Amino acid sequence: MPRQAKELKPGKSLEGLSDRQIAEHHDVLYKGYVNKLNEIEEKVPQANLADANATYSLLRELKREEVFATDAIRLHEGYFMALGGAGKGPTGKLLQLIQRDFGSFEQFQAQFLALGLCARGWVVLAYDWEDGKLHTYLSDIHSDGVWNASPLLILDVYEHAYFIDYGTARKRYLESWFKNVNWDYVGSLLEKYRIAA
Repeated sequence: MPRQAKELKPGKSLEGLSDRQIAEHHDVLYKGYVNKLNEIEEKVPQANLADANATYSLLRELKREEVFATDAIRLHEGYFMALGGAGKGPTGKLLQLIQRDFGSFEQFQAQFLALGLCARGWVVLAYDWEDGKLHTYLSDIHSDGVWNASPLLILDVYEHAYFIDYGTARKRYLESWFKNVNWDYVGSLLEKYRIAA
């Protein structure tokens, strides 16, 4: 059965991020990745395994683009799911982990937003299962990432994420985006993944 795109629009209007910015670009791109992944997954069984080659083969290209499309879907879903907050910061276990691993929420915020200026694609707060700590990771394309780490907060910094509202003023977008984080949702992922403080 083909994958279906989820409805990812936040349940309320966002401060500093227009409905047009969210709907016209993110929504269209996200649905395109879902459709393309369906197409790739349909073609993989048809690829001739005898033609497998590291320079070029249909199987290689399909599987490489499968990772790109899958990550694009998951990153966009995580980005949208964490939007719609009331502007308050994290509490409870999430705040404890941030303070433990970054020194303070303010230090985490400064680092996360600075990475938003450095990255070409994504900034991710993730729990790394290898060392049991929170980390901020930078990813320039969908298929870059860290294995054995669970994303908790995902920021899209591709130009399509902010250009309608902010043009080249990425820093203003980052500040607006941060005001819209749903920290309750981010904190709920600790329970989902059974991450202890």
